[in-house]
Amino acid sequence: MTYLNRYRFFIVTLVISGILILINREIGIRAFEITGYSFKEMLFIIPPIFVLLGLLDVWISKETMMKYMGEGSGLRGIVLAFIIGSAAAGPLYGAFPIAAVFMRKGVKFSNVLIFIGAWSTTKIPMFLFELSALGVKFAITRLLVNIPGIILIAYILCSFIDKKEEKRIYDNAQTL
Repeated sequence: MTYLNRYRFFIVTLVISGILILINREIGIRAFEITGYSFKEMLFIIPPIFVLLGLLDVWISKETMMKYMGEGSGLRGIVLAFIIGSAAAGPLYGAFPIAAVFMRKGVKFSNVLIFIGAWSTTKIPMFLFELSALGVKFAITRLLVNIPGIILIAYILCSFIDKKEEKRIYDNAQTL
């Protein structure tokens, strides 16, 4: 029963997709094609991310992470969170396993949030595309607005989350 419970979302989605094929074959087949494409895309993205996670976990000690991105890291931690998030490649869902490793290594919560914000907003490839497609003025303006915006949002979120909830989040990261 636990096995079925664990995969209930997948099973329900499969049943709904089967019903969709019976109702409208063209839309049902298109839904399966999109799902297959997404699955194939994840197969090429997720394994390299987990390899990098393993290397990060082994190569960088908890003490080093705490020194450079932990509670006392200050501006250095913010800058590192931005650099790591901006240099990242891949979709946003790749940031969350890395954020969990950061939490296990003792990275300050606001720096974890800044890292996720940088990953989603200030990636270098996206910035280069904006430079070429939308112009220098737009790309630099967006970057200059996003950097303080990400920091502000991270600290606002940290102020709304009490220490007990933050501890629960860090405890959950330890079990992953």
